[in-house]
Amino acid sequence: MDRLSNTVRPYAWGSTTAIPELLGIAPTGEPQAEMWMGAHPGAPSRLTRTTAAGEAGPEQPLTEVIAADPERELGRATAEKFGPRLPFLLKLLAAGAPLSLQVHPDLAQAKQGYEDEERRSVPIDAPHRTYKDANHKPELICALTPFAGLCGFRRPTEAAETMAALGVDSLKPYVDLLGAHPEEAALREVLTAILGADPAEMAETVNQAAVAAERLGGAHAPYARIAHHFPGDPGVIAAMLLNYVELQPGEALFLGAGVPHAYLDGLGVEIMANSDNVLRCGLTPKHIDVPELLRIVRFEATDPGVLRPEASPSGEELYETPVDEFRLSRFDLSPGADPVDLTRDTPQILLCTAGAPKAGTLGLTPGASVFVPSGERIEVSGTGTLFRATVVA
Repeated sequence: MDRLSNTVRPYAWGSTTAIPELLGIAPTGEPQAEMWMGAHPGAPSRLTRTTAAGEAGPEQPLTEVIAADPERELGRATAEKFGPRLPFLLKLLAAGAPLSLQVHPDLAQAKQGYEDEERRSVPIDAPHRTYKDANHKPELICALTPFAGLCGFRRPTEAAETMAALGVDSLKPYVDLLGAHPEEAALREVLTAILGADPAEMAETVNQAAVAAERLGGAHAPYARIAHHFPGDPGVIAAMLLNYVELQPGEALFLGAGVPHAYLDGLGVEIMANSDNVLRCGLTPKHIDVPELLRIVRFEATDPGVLRPEASPSGEELYETPVDEFRLSRFDLSPGADPVDLTRDTPQILLCTAGAPKAGTLGLTPGASVFVPSGERIEVSGTGTLFRATVVA
């Protein structure tokens, strides 16, 4: 078991206070958006192993540790199923402003898109490059504080009511289209029209809608807040097509392929397949590949499906998801209780979010994390909350 040293990413949308408050350190005044735990090549966690002589070895990236002996670190089943890499990335995510409105491809779409861009020699770091790798990117966000987001299309009639109440003349064509059938065709036609609108005309529509949303408040208030951060952005209107969700601590959302979503505000634990494939559809100055986006999006009205963990006799509370790349669960440890055996034949990352629990002999504080190689015996005890990230293998 190894204590991890992790990188905090300073994306502009990050909260300036949420992660420092959890870690118990002073804020710097700069946004601190995500703390990455895992073996993503962009910012791998680092660890220091004790040598056979009992001395501290050099600090190493987790990527190099795994590459040196994948079967030992990951376990044979995980290495055979996912290859010689950790298949998930765990994060603390702190949104102080809305993230981009986005969607992720499924595995077949990612492979096809990546191979196509490789064949066309699109540079991997080109701003217009869509597929950074050949993997899909399902993800799960679990709220540590009240957490607001957008997730999946809502019923077109509900979106039409939201737009109509604003009283903006240029939104009336979208309102009319949303009343058409079938619903999937209506959603596709409206999103296509929003993304294809004249930029100047759309900017004026968004600005008028923002003023009206501010005046109306209530259910319209989120759109006024989004427009405050992205004035004139067509994603503000696209956001009205989606379910608005407010999670309470402990609740979670699973984001599968083709589901448009955006996180708006709050602190959470996020886990995802280890991929960088994102297709954006608004609330961003970055490139939007509209034809590919429209091919990937699943145009169906859905319930956002708020997840609550399923408890087990061991005290593990599991967030059930339909993917194998990650498995997220939570333990609320109580003083005086027996230690809990977490030994598994898969790699694990344990993250403390509250209290002062112990992982083996290591004392943990909020924000501290450890990597547990496959098969290594590990017990946790003490008082506090631990999240466990592993795989289904």
